[in-house]
Amino acid sequence: MVKASPERSPAASAVGEATLTASRALLGVVARSVAAALDEVSLPQFRVLVVLAAEGSQRVTTLAERMGAVPSTFSRSLDRMVAGGWITRTENPESRREVLVQLTDRGSALVEEVTRRRREEIETILARLDVAQRDAVAAALAAFNQAAGEPSADDILVLGI
Repeated sequence: MVKASPERSPAASAVGEATLTASRALLGVVARSVAAALDEVSLPQFRVLVVLAAEGSQRVTTLAERMGAVPSTFSRSLDRMVAGGWITRTENPESRREVLVQLTDRGSALVEEVTRRRREEIETILARLDVAQRDAVAAALAAFNQAAGEPSADDILVLGI
């Protein structure tokens, strides 16, 4: 038996539509902030850089699992990233049979640049609002974030953020 969903009030529908529109605007900010990076690396490669920037060095097999990749195929992608100067591979000092993948300064700089561009664009958008509007946005987003909870890294990893 399928349970009928309750009727949404016009106010709830308006809030839902406004939130959906805002989510598209924020996705546009994300897309524009990543666009220049994609001239240098692929989106899957950028995802690797984001994970390494957030979590530090990783074993190749662990990183492949996080990316949902087959280790042998993933290893070839890592070869290209090493050649590009984005990451390094080093022997794990605790187990010489394991290889660790680490972000290089160049890889870290790319992730930082994308984050900087995203922050700047958000600041530019918020500067178009008066103080009362900015305060209202902050309060609304804080309430929304509290209700939604923090997304898991895996949830947002697909976007490279």
